[in-house]
Amino acid sequence: MSKRYINKKHLQYVRSLPCFICKAGFITHSDVVQAHHLLNPNKGYKNTNKRMGVRSDDSDVIPLCLMHHHILHTKFGNEAKFFESYGMKSDAGQKYAKALYNKTMYIDDSDDDLPF
Repeated sequence: MSKRYINKKHLQYVRSLPCFICKAGFITHSDVVQAHHLLNPNKGYKNTNKRMGVRSDDSDVIPLCLMHHHILHTKFGNEAKFFESYGMKSDAGQKYAKALYNKTMYIDDSDDDLPF
């Protein structure tokens, strides 16, 4: 089984962005943005064999405000239906996550382990 890819700097970058849904022109609900780990991650990255209860890699995240993140999980539970309800393609989240990761893929967390 492959190890889950973790990159705290990428998550920090994603949390600094506006909510994906609010940015698309919908009502802004909150200034607090969370990094939503995709339920259906992109194929071709390290953790393509996602198991139940295992969070997707940090390369497969999008920014969502508290309200939209809550709506996705409680009302829809399915990203395809969630994005389609806002008039987007069902794979909009995967495409956005891939674009975000491609921007920051060379940011490395290995420096965090230095003793100084």
